[in-house]
Formats: sequence, C-alpha cells, structure tokens
Amino acid sequence: MSSRVVLFILLFLQSGFVLNAQKIQTIAGSISPEKMGLTLIHEHVFLDWSGAEKTRPELWNNDSAVAVILPYLRAVQKYGVKTILECTPKFIGRNPRLLARLADSTGLQFLSNTGYYGARWDNHIPASAYTESVEQIAERWLDEFKNGIDGTSIRPGFIKIGVDGESTLSEIDAKIVRAAALTHLRSGLTIVAHTGPDALALRQVEILEQAGVALNAWVWTHAQQGTDPTRIALAKKGAWISLDGLGWVDPAERGRDSTALMSYVKAIEGLRAAGCLQRVLLSHDAGWYTHGVPGGGRFQPYTLIFTHLLPVLRERGFSEKELDLMLVKNPQEAFKIRVRTQRK
Repeated sequence: MSSRVVLFILLFLQSGFVLNAQKIQTIAGSISPEKMGLTLIHEHVFLDWSGAEKTRPELWNNDSAVAVILPYLRAVQKYGVKTILECTPKFIGRNPRLLARLADSTGLQFLSNTGYYGARWDNHIPASAYTESVEQIAERWLDEFKNGIDGTSIRPGFIKIGVDGESTLSEIDAKIVRAAALTHLRSGLTIVAHTGPDALALRQVEILEQAGVALNAWVWTHAQQGTDPTRIALAKKGAWISLDGLGWVDPAERGRDSTALMSYVKAIEGLRAAGCLQRVLLSHDAGWYTHGVPGGGRFQPYTLIFTHLLPVLRERGFSEKELDLMLVKNPQEAFKIRVRTQRK
C-alpha cells in the first residue's frame, strides 16, 4: 500500500465526518463553489454584546431586525453580491433563524459559523470552555457541523474564532485556536480568525503548524492591522489575507485622499506586487444591528467596497479579472470544505 493511500486513510479516520467535501455549506444546504458568485466574506447582521453568560436569544426581536436590515441587503444586491458570510459567533448574537428569514426575503446565500470569540476581553467565551479540554470544545463545534446550530437544521460553513491582545495569546485564546485546528482536521471547515496585529497572527500560525494544519485553511481576519512584510510572508505560505474593515471607512470621506481608504489600497497593491493577489479577501465587517440598542443602533452599509474602493483600484490599473479574483474566485477557493494538512 502506497504512503499516499495510507495518508488518505488516516485523514479519513481522523476526520470522522466530513460533510459535502469540496462544497460550500450555506444555511440552506451545500452548493458548488462556482454558485457563490460575488461574495462578501466578513459581514454581520445581528449582534448581542451582553456576554456569554447573559445572552438570552428568546429576547431577540427578529421582526425589528428584519425591517432594519433588509434595505441594506437589497442595496448591496444591486452591485451583484450573491453570497455573504455572516461572521457573528455563538454567544455574541449568532442568529440562524434570522439569517433564514433574510435569505428567504432576498434570495441571498448566507454562510453561518461555529466557534468561540475570544476578542473583547474574552467576555463572549462561555465558562465551560475554561474547564473543558480542546477535544471537548472541538466536539461541541463538530456537533453543530453534523447536526445543526441551536436546534435548527442549519449547519456552519466555517469556523469563526477571535483572539485578543497586542503581542501574546491568553491561555484561553490559545486553547480555542487549538480547538479550531482540531475541528478543521475533522470537518474540513475553514478557520476565520479575528486577529489583527502581526504577533497574534504569527502565534496562531505556530499553533496551526504544530497541529499539522496547512495555512490555506486559515483566514487572517483584520489583516489590515498587520504590516506589509508579515502579510506577504504569510500569504506566500498559503494563508488567506483578509482586508475586511472597509465598512468603517468614513462614508463622508468621499475624496480619493481618504487616509483610511488609501491604507487598504496600498495594502492590496503591496500584495499584488509580491504576487499574492490570489490570497486576498475583501469585506466590510459591516452591519451590526445591535440587540438592546433602540432601533438596533447605527447600521453600517455593505456597499463601500463598490462605491469607494473599487473605483480607486480601477484608476490605479487593476483589471476586472483581478477584482473578480478577490471578490469571486478567492472566496470559492478559501471556503471549499476540505481537510488541508501540511505537506511532509
């Protein structure tokens, strides 16, 4: 028996239950990657900042949320968006029933997630995570992948985690990174990691490599907070570089000299010059209907990529093929369900 066959068998036994391999898992079921179309890979529709031990989904007003959110979704559909990855994790407002209603009303395809969010001072990590093993946490997430989220038939299409800090990972944040690595190896789901600075990205890379997870299974979320050399180095190792805070570029700054906007342009140009455009993902981190705030609070639109960023990139020589790569082709490749391990 060849070593390649042995490796396949070992991966199969380790994964245990890999649903819809090479497919995209939306809230309505699996689709082929090419059906994703134009995709926003990091957005939100609903948030609840109460904290892991105080969240009460039975108090959420989905009727009010639908009324506020629908116009923003219909606005972005005018730009051709077909698929949105809803990146709100459990214990911070993940709301699969609301997503189903929004999908029915708009025809948009949504992906939801499994995982825990360790950013914001670990307020959204449940108490159980501190005493459970990495294996036990991963089993919780895998159960959602196999059986559905929060009593629904909706399965996650990716793993969403978050980490905090400037230079080091806390013990609990390192634990959820390890749980995400194990969940990936047993499901094939891509890991989307709210990260930020270089040091936190590099520490996660160490953990993933120790677990045998290839970096093309990991999305450096909020990589705009990192530096060009680290973004390029990790892209060349296979990581997905997600520049995804464009919803927070001030809409009033419509001039082409907007400092916030140009920081994204320069980051994209740097990755392009290094031959890494095939590792770039773009999104807004927008939305944010917030439970407990009158009217849901200030809702950020999902359109600034189209009204602000793309016109500047076109003026600076980016082709439609290159824009299509970042907004269509790369999401298809990044979120296909498949186990990705390091080559020995």
